[in-house]
Amino acid sequence: MNKEITESNKKILLLVLISGCFLSTLNQTLLNVALSSFMEEFNVKAATVQWLSTGFMLVNGVLVPITAFLMQRFTTRQLFISSMFFLLIGSVISAFAMNFGTLLTGRMIQAIGAGIIMPLMMTVILYLYPAEQRGSVMGKIGFAVIFAPAIAPTLSGFIIEFVSWRWLFIGLLPFLLIVIALAFKYLTNVSETKKARLELPSVILSTIGFGCILFGFSTAGSKGWQNPIVLTTIIAGVFFTALFCLRQMKSKEPLLNLSVFKYKIFTLTSLINVLITMIMYADLILLPIYLQDGRGFTAFEAGLLLLPGAIINAFLSPVTGRMYDKYGAKPLFITGLVFVSISMWGVIDLNESTTYMYLMVRTIILRIGLSFITMPLNTAGLNALPRELGSHGSAVNNTIRQLAGAIGTAVVITLYTIQATSYASELSESMTADKLASLASIFGSSSAYVFMLVLSLATLILVFFAPKKSPKNTHDKGLAQQSQS
Repeated sequence: MNKEITESNKKILLLVLISGCFLSTLNQTLLNVALSSFMEEFNVKAATVQWLSTGFMLVNGVLVPITAFLMQRFTTRQLFISSMFFLLIGSVISAFAMNFGTLLTGRMIQAIGAGIIMPLMMTVILYLYPAEQRGSVMGKIGFAVIFAPAIAPTLSGFIIEFVSWRWLFIGLLPFLLIVIALAFKYLTNVSETKKARLELPSVILSTIGFGCILFGFSTAGSKGWQNPIVLTTIIAGVFFTALFCLRQMKSKEPLLNLSVFKYKIFTLTSLINVLITMIMYADLILLPIYLQDGRGFTAFEAGLLLLPGAIINAFLSPVTGRMYDKYGAKPLFITGLVFVSISMWGVIDLNESTTYMYLMVRTIILRIGLSFITMPLNTAGLNALPRELGSHGSAVNNTIRQLAGAIGTAVVITLYTIQATSYASELSESMTADKLASLASIFGSSSAYVFMLVLSLATLILVFFAPKKSPKNTHDKGLAQQSQS
């Protein structure tokens, strides 16, 4: 750790980083309740419009492996300010998009900026704070990061209802400019840079591998799982991703150091991270579609339903951070997964009479569960690693999170589309088109939630393999050695 960084400088540094991370997270989740509006505005289907979310996460997933290299090659200040500029440029392009392709391009540029911020912040925390303090620090960061999706659906719904979808992007511009100005004035560097070499073949392999996997999953909803293009791209994606992993294991200077998986706690938290992220992102997409397409609620009403649970989640984050430092990960994970499983069980039989208040309470239960899992999960994984692997662990963590979110969303939307289409074809032809579409949407949503219940139960089983309590008051390297298999 850089000894010149004082406590006051730490606070200023974290405040600037958290502000940028808040805007990045807000931007990522701001469009979720607006997807139905975009389907109508640009005349595209659910399988296409979901690329505004899955495409964003794909770019993140492709970029994050490179951040370990970027954090060695460039300063904290350079990376953060660059990421903010990408968010700014992408927001301008999206705000003035005249077709879906331009809007998607703007989102992809935004994603370049967003892909750098989270791993950058996680690595900074590893440098600034010892293991026994990271739970509390991550909890405070979690409050800010989780508060963004807390207000995003309601804010988005209000803008869609009363102004124009373009203000989803225009409204971000002044805040991005303020954060850029603050970064130029106050942001300092945490670690020394070195002339690291970019492994271009690894970049190409990871881009092709991750890109093909996501494309295959995303197009399965519209083309069907037996379509040759779908099967070919998924198989090609798995093949190139395997080549990428083999290259990393053999390379002396890997783009992504996969030796982090030698540490069993990190590997276990990564598996849990995959399943939790799939559930979390899929719910953020699926619930607004059910509310708007199935039940006829406005975007604002859909966003308002999500608000109480997300605010509770944000306020619980600092509490669960302190609980992690005191009790360790396992009791928090079990508690959280029980809440998550109950929330998924509560929506496997949705119908036309399911009340708004019932769905709100169910979402609060889900968010309470997630507050016991999300930030403690990141802390437990990174605490299992020695400091020299911190940037790689952070990059792996975020790569997994972004790809799991993208694939989880794609799979759930695929299940929703297939089930809704199948159900619509079985209903009476005498029914009106609007009624048919509404009932099909409700049935499709219920079917998709059955899959998410299975995921939550599988994750609950997995957490029983977590250690009872993380070691405390130990040096990073000693802690890592204790958790290494």
